[in-house]
Amino acid sequence: MMDTQQIILALGKLVFAALIGGAIGFERETHGQAAGIRTNILVCVGSCLLMMLSLHMEELYGHLTSESPVRLDPARIASYAIASMGFLGAGAIITGKGTVRGLTTASGLWMVTALGLAIGAGYPIPVLIGACISLLTLYGLRRMKAFFVRDEHTILTLRYNKTMEKPLEQIRDILAEHNVTIQFINYELEVPENAATYKIRLNNKDNLPWGEVIRTIRQTRGLEKLSWEEGEVP
Repeated sequence: MMDTQQIILALGKLVFAALIGGAIGFERETHGQAAGIRTNILVCVGSCLLMMLSLHMEELYGHLTSESPVRLDPARIASYAIASMGFLGAGAIITGKGTVRGLTTASGLWMVTALGLAIGAGYPIPVLIGACISLLTLYGLRRMKAFFVRDEHTILTLRYNKTMEKPLEQIRDILAEHNVTIQFINYELEVPENAATYKIRLNNKDNLPWGEVIRTIRQTRGLEKLSWEEGEVP
């Protein structure tokens, strides 16, 4: 049985874990992620409980000798808590054609698990330092991403009728004006309609003014259909 001091200590650890998990979950919640405040609180409190149970295993079964059939490994519960977090983290990751989303949320859940385990083990100062670093990374570096220009891969599909004989030359000139690189072009000709469809794979920067590019392309003669989509990363 736990005495009053142990109960207060356990309550303090669990409340501390809820506060730490909630602080990190709040950032994910405001960023529109499914794993938000509630998920991070539950993960942090749960991992804290698992670590407390790991430590308590020694008190429960430490008196057993080597002749006992019971084999005690207090670290096993905590290690499986980290391993099982991989399944929850994998569910937060969404793989698209050109990007992988949810990696930050998945790594955040892994970090919250580690913080909860550390709280359960009784290391409040390292937990506070780790939580501060995590929050600075999530809040600060997210704003800094606006200053980094990244590569994007886009599939541009254009359909022209027979009134335009050589539209590809104009398209090349328009894209070159905006420093867009053409990686390859797929060409399809519809014989009865005498219409040509060009599927162009582009490599451009994420600050490309797509509105201006599309407006210029729309002015080309004979254009019947225009669409673009996210392309796969080569």
